[in-house]
Amino acid sequence: MFDIIGKRNWFFAISLAILIPGLVFILAGPLTGEKMGLQFSIDFTGGTVWQIQFADPKVTPDQVKAVIAQQGYDAQVTQAGNGQTDRSFMEIRTKDAALAAPAAPIATPAASASAAASASAGASAPAGESASASPGTSSSPTSSASPSPSAAPVASASAAASAAPSASAAAGASPGASAAPSPSAPTTVCGGLPQGSSKLPALCYALESKLGPIAKQNSLTSVGAVVSSDLITQALVLILVGSVGILLWITYRFRDFRMGVTALIALLHDIVVVVGLFAILGTFFNVQIDSLFVTAMLTVIGFSVHDTIVVYDRIRENRARHAGEPFERIVNHSILQTFGRSITTSFTVVITLLALLLFAGEAIGTFVLALLIGIISGTYSSIFNASPLLVVWHLHDERQRERENAARPSRRAAT
Repeated sequence: MFDIIGKRNWFFAISLAILIPGLVFILAGPLTGEKMGLQFSIDFTGGTVWQIQFADPKVTPDQVKAVIAQQGYDAQVTQAGNGQTDRSFMEIRTKDAALAAPAAPIATPAASASAAASASAGASAPAGESASASPGTSSSPTSSASPSPSAAPVASASAAASAAPSASAAAGASPGASAAPSPSAPTTVCGGLPQGSSKLPALCYALESKLGPIAKQNSLTSVGAVVSSDLITQALVLILVGSVGILLWITYRFRDFRMGVTALIALLHDIVVVVGLFAILGTFFNVQIDSLFVTAMLTVIGFSVHDTIVVYDRIRENRARHAGEPFERIVNHSILQTFGRSITTSFTVVITLLALLLFAGEAIGTFVLALLIGIISGTYSSIFNASPLLVVWHLHDERQRERENAARPSRRAAT
């Protein structure tokens, strides 16, 4: 029979070998100004994520980053393609949340052209007059001005604007925008970006002037700092409340405070393992965590506790069946009885997560990777950490009772 409890110090050493580097990189984040350690997405820091695709497939992230730096922005540029197309998307991440107006809709080029033409025509006419009134017509309070040949050139401005989108886009641009493209070079993506106080169109025009036209925009996301602070607070509260609730429930269910505490220590082990590995991946591979990471951590906590409860329930049954045997032998026998069930359950989940990680795309990549690491760590901690820690605590209490019992006769003899 394999003695897992007898080799518990080896399993504790393996856990420490994984935990210590992770803790070092976690603590290195605040000390280095987030240059090392965990890399947070805009869900936590606030900022803008913009995914675009250039018509020229030879454009590199370094070229895009250089142009953005010339415009005064500090951004991270990576390729976000799925490997199924020749031209992948460029993902631009910056902490400037004001780069894009989050509430402004992205209009199509035709709609923006007609809207600009209508606005320019309405601005040239006095209040109360129709936009189709001729310049030479005397002012009239009614909109039913007499049709005259002179009204035709002005009325045809809308048709001309719809026939020539570049001219209307130039007319609708703000007077101070120096980065606007020339009428001879119409742009599809930049003309449909949010206008007004947004800084994104000017940056888009600068990218097109240096690197060629942008063929497609995949996504544009902006998150403010208030939302980010709320997410951080909610994440900490959820993990804290979940951990305390688990501690109280296991203590009540098994009538043993030691089981609740050791299960919670195993949970903390799993959390530190996942967060530490993501701190290492963030340092060397710029892997960022988002709001789905919190969901993954809560799922890992639930899965790890479920596996630990199965082992503890078998320990409780065997203590009644094998009363009088050493506690460490009862625990070791209980682990071996549930070992096959734990490995089989975890392995089926790992196969599913591997399939998602390889074929589901980057949208849920961080979420799936956190789940995969957490499930493996949770299975390990339930078998090789939680139950051995329970044995260590139980043996410590027994030795403490023996010392107290040994001291009582000597006290009585002294009296």
